[in-house]
Amino acid sequence: MRCPNCGSGENKVVDSRVSDSANSIRRRRECEKCGKRFTSYETIERISLLVVKKDGSRQAFDSQKIKNGIIAATEKRAVSIKQIDAIVDRIEAKIAENFQTDQEVPSSYIGELAMEELRKIDEVAYVRYAAVYRQFKDISTFFEFVKNLEKEISDLDAAEQ
Repeated sequence: MRCPNCGSGENKVVDSRVSDSANSIRRRRECEKCGKRFTSYETIERISLLVVKKDGSRQAFDSQKIKNGIIAATEKRAVSIKQIDAIVDRIEAKIAENFQTDQEVPSSYIGELAMEELRKIDEVAYVRYAAVYRQFKDISTFFEFVKNLEKEISDLDAAEQ
């Protein structure tokens, strides 16, 4: 581990903690040459997955793409970055659980997981994400989707009472 300040490879670990998501370890380090402190993170290296897109093309799995899509959907909503990180962690865990032996995951599976997670925390973000993900052909298809969502919500509210 090289110091980002002076580039020296001589440093010591001052503090180690498990991150909030419990998927990584945060290490606080101090450079023995310049004395500056910096943070490093250790994460488990997962088997590299390929995402199979709708058109059949394949690309390397990148959780940052999921995070960026969720950030876009939750823009100007009361959803914290901590909640977004937790969503991404849960999605990654479900993918790892369900695709242990297979090295390809359909993009539709990832999209559905993201929609399911967003639906739990913010309905507007869920609709925004669905609008991009589902690529509605016209406004009537979108209105039909929203109408079905309203019906599901009212059915759930009625069942709770």
